Order: sequence, then structure tokens, then C-alpha cells
Amino acid sequence: MDAEYLSSKLVDFVCYLEKEKNYSKHTIRAYRKDIEVFLDFLHDKEISQVDGNVVSYYIAFLLKYGLDTSTVARKLSSLKSFFKTLKKIGLISDNPADVIKTPKKKKHLPGFLTYEQIEESLKIKDPRDCAIMELLYSCGLRASELTGLDVSDIDFHKEEVRVMGKGGKERILPLGRRAGEAILRYLRSRKSRQGDQRTLTALFLNYRGGRLTSRSLQRIVRKHLISVARASGTNPHILRHSFATHLLERGADLRAVQELLGHSSLSTVQIYTHLTTKRLKEIYKKAHPRAEE
Repeated sequence: MDAEYLSSKLVDFVCYLEKEKNYSKHTIRAYRKDIEVFLDFLHDKEISQVDGNVVSYYIAFLLKYGLDTSTVARKLSSLKSFFKTLKKIGLISDNPADVIKTPKKKKHLPGFLTYEQIEESLKIKDPRDCAIMELLYSCGLRASELTGLDVSDIDFHKEEVRVMGKGGKERILPLGRRAGEAILRYLRSRKSRQGDQRTLTALFLNYRGGRLTSRSLQRIVRKHLISVARASGTNPHILRHSFATHLLERGADLRAVQELLGHSSLSTVQIYTHLTTKRLKEIYKKAHPRAEE
């Protein structure tokens, strides 16, 4: 397969993603960048013909020069999509990346905060920020799930939250007492500050009166966690990890935690059992008289 010919077909691939797949500009830009890096590699190495061995050499080259396996796996996925699309629309006869195995991703345990760190970080005077932090930890919500909440999704009488998760899957979560009280305080302060709330459907608003964005949420969480955690552990997702870890540490059933988190696969949740094992070992070493002997 001629390398120059492939370079000329990048525009056909991009056009297919735009018109047939209806991908976002951001996604298309990422695909284009990955393919351009591969084409530059062919040019730099003066490779004129592309086959499975060349693709395998490219992947090995990326790994050798320090790219992490997740990044390399994504670049390979982009290449496979590129060749698959060109084959589908009749521009090439085979997919040279089809037989290349995806590099195994290293498993990184997600970070989590201790309950003491959580308690310290929740000493917040601002009603909105307090409600946000309490709800993230109380329900283990994803950032997008929290920013997507409407006032009508909170049922104070039943002490429940209706959440729209990934893939449009709805789930009903129990609302913790402290989170419920924090939300009520916030809504009362919001009403007194902004008057008629009937047209404001979003639960959490920014200071301009619009729905809170995920970027703003990240800034809020970082502000309140930075004093108790390193900068790498101040993403909203760490509260979700902490929620799951603390439940399992206190004896919650793994399948129950799966339902609460909104994970479709139990194996996705099992990573938290490694977290609890690590935490229990730390407790054991500190507390057991013979642990360090």
C-alpha cells in the first residue's frame, strides 16, 4: 500500500467522519492529528509502502520513545479506524492495522481521600459550594451528572436524587441527610438572592445565573480540596472514588456499589476492592502490635 496514496486520502477520511459519522469537531481534530503523526513517521523514516509490519514497527517506536500505553492504544485505534474507513468506501483493499494487538494498558489505582480529609474539605461557608461537595461525595456522582441535575431531580420527601448517567441511563440514588440539608440551604440562599426561581430549572447555577459547567465545577472542587490533597487529587472524580471506597470499607456489597455508581460491568467496580485492601493494610500496619516486627 503506497504511503503517498494514503496521505492523499486523509481528506476522504475526515469527510466521512463529518458527514457519515457526524462526529464533533473536537473528535475529528483528534483523529486527524493521530493520522498526521503516523504519516509524518512514514515520511521521516522514508517508508514508501505500508503493511502490517510497518504499523507494528510504528507502535513499537511510540512505546520505545516513552508514550504511555493509553496514548499508544488510542493512536492505534485511530489508525484502525482510518484504514477500516478507507476500505469501506472502496479506496483500499485491506486493513494493515487490523491484526495489530492493542498494547495492554497499565492499571492505575484511582486515588481516594480518607474520611478525615473529606470532613475537613466539607467545612465550607458558601451554600452553593457546600451543596456541590456534599452531593458529589454523598452520591458518588460524575461531574457531568452533577452539572446536568435540575431542581426537579431532587425529591426531598423521598430523600432521593434522579440522575441521568452515561448512555442516557437513569438511576435513582438515596440522598444523604447532610447533602439534602446543604441543598436546601443553597436553594433558600439562591431564592433570596435572585428572586423568582420558576424559570431556573438547573440545580446548580454559576454567578451569571446560567447552568454550572464542568470546568467551573473542577475549579470549585479544586479550591476546597487543595488544602487536604495534592493537586493531582483535586479532580471531582476523586470524591466518586472516595464514595465507593468508603462504602466498601464499611461492608457494602460490591453489586450495590455497582448500582450506585451506575457501572454496567461489575469488573469496573472491582478496582475499588484493591483500594480497600491497600487501605486495610495501612490500618493494620499502624494498629497491629506485630505488624512491623
